[in-house]
Amino acid sequence: MSTPMPDAAMLPLHKELLDRFQRGFPLSSTPYLDIARELGVEEADVLDALRFLQEASVISRIGPVFNHKRAGSSTLAAMSVPEDELDYVAELVNAYKEVNHNYAREHHYNLWFVVTASDDLHLKRTLNEISDVAGYPILNLPMEKAYHIDLSFKLDWS
Repeated sequence: MSTPMPDAAMLPLHKELLDRFQRGFPLSSTPYLDIARELGVEEADVLDALRFLQEASVISRIGPVFNHKRAGSSTLAAMSVPEDELDYVAELVNAYKEVNHNYAREHHYNLWFVVTASDDLHLKRTLNEISDVAGYPILNLPMEKAYHIDLSFKLDWS
């Protein structure tokens, strides 16, 4: 796990990207160019800043949050993995294009991940394959009720 980057190491462009584009990311074939124009910088500056933030572990990914029911079939899954194998198994899980993200938790079920597939059969096959490859059973926790949670927030740079 990397050490968090101090705020002082962040450039104004880094801070602006983190504040401004938690929501309202341009939906176009040239989103980074659109952002650059809005901020009055070059597209390369935006790409360099985002790469820097990712390499510094400030951000892990850039991607949409979407209504999974309209995209196919989705579930939250969990596995109980021995602590000394957790990183290895997480890498195996991350190798699947159907896995949106995973994270470790301090619990008997210590590896959690979200899987989205084109339909229920594809989802079931993916979960079975991940379980077979990883060597651990999967706890399948499909969503019963959807809640909208706004995960964007204003960052305090003072």
